[in-house]
Amino acid sequence: MPKIVVDYDKCTGLGICESIAPDVFEVDDDGSLLLLEEKPDEGRRGELQEAVDGCPTGALSIED
Repeated sequence: MPKIVVDYDKCTGLGICESIAPDVFEVDDDGSLLLLEEKPDEGRRGELQEAVDGCPTGALSIED
């Protein structure tokens, strides 16, 4: 099962990940990223990888 890891020191809260997987990522009103589901279903790996790849600051990664 994949695990989403967020480097909060790198995250700037742009919300690209939220636009790709809004039930996993949410940018709060203050611009901070909330991880709604740390270990999403394996079947969502493609979507999660798209969110990781789309992060301009490199703040997201997937661990197995």
